[in-house]
Amino acid sequence: MRDVVEIGLGKTAQRGYHLDDIAIVPSRRTRDVDDVSTGWQLDAYQFGIPCVGHPSDATMSPASAVRLGELGGLGVLNVEGLWTRYENPTKVLEELSGLDEDARTTKRLQEVYAEPIRPDLIAERVRELRAGGGTVAVRVSPQHTLALAPVILDAGVDILVIQGTIVSAEHVSTTDEPLNLKEFIADLDLPVVVGGCTDYKTALHLMRTGAAGVIVGIGGDEWSTTESVLGIRVPMATAIADAAAARRDYLDETGGRYVHLIADGDIETSGDIAKALGCGADAVMLGEPLSLCAEAPAGGAWWHSAASHPSLPRGAFEAAGEPLGSMDQLLFGPADEPDGQLNLFGGLRRAMAKCGYRDLKEFQKVGLVLDR
Repeated sequence: MRDVVEIGLGKTAQRGYHLDDIAIVPSRRTRDVDDVSTGWQLDAYQFGIPCVGHPSDATMSPASAVRLGELGGLGVLNVEGLWTRYENPTKVLEELSGLDEDARTTKRLQEVYAEPIRPDLIAERVRELRAGGGTVAVRVSPQHTLALAPVILDAGVDILVIQGTIVSAEHVSTTDEPLNLKEFIADLDLPVVVGGCTDYKTALHLMRTGAAGVIVGIGGDEWSTTESVLGIRVPMATAIADAAAARRDYLDETGGRYVHLIADGDIETSGDIAKALGCGADAVMLGEPLSLCAEAPAGGAWWHSAASHPSLPRGAFEAAGEPLGSMDQLLFGPADEPDGQLNLFGGLRRAMAKCGYRDLKEFQKVGLVLDR
């Protein structure tokens, strides 16, 4: 039964919970950490850790996406980003990494992203990803999917990510030909991940499009301004749990088709990762945490994909700081600080072991408690 409260005469609202509002409850059993598996599989592609790189230019270059793949995760390159607008965006990234957090940073982001997207560079970046030897995944926005899909598909990607702030299965427009996700996905022979979504009904409809994965959340963190600009805020614990309920119902509806959930938002520490998976996610999408590794192409600066929108930016710019360590150290340690920002997936393994679970599917059954 949903926890619904009356906020005024004739108006009710569902009570939602953030990851900070919940905690994991250990069971009667513990397990040796060496017996725990963090393996995850999306369609035919297997990964050592449930980690998807958020497709921001601050974190995902061809080189860093390949490196994340080498370490067991899935790097996703934004085909509407700097790497497909500039032959060599290194100088642009170096300039951005040197900016302070002032009023001009958003304007400068808008200026550098005003350069047109070049189809030849999309093909070139996909070749670079392919040469890295791992799974090739790229992100495109719903608005540009129909225009850019032929170039992306001809280049030969393994996984296509269609991601926006909010993505629905039914987009209504009286001026443009809308993207019909169901028809689009049905014509493809590769897995498609779509999102973000924030509730049960949208998650279920996105699953019915034939998507292999659904992104839950809007990538919200302390630098996101989606709430102040659009009034939208996502309590991630509730959003993930609702989407997991939709997945269960869709599994029954289809007689066994499983759709993976990727949590994107409010995930900064290993504890956040554990709680997101405990709510029902199959993997997490990491943005700002990956900006803290030495391989991050923007040198520690961070911005969301929507931060450079030409008319309605939805994200502040975080100035660069000193990296916490290599990507390997960020993901697997060792950690020399006790705040959960290093050894992210070592922390997840430890949480699973402390609660007695041997794999991620089992860990989704972990007990939770409200502690706020």
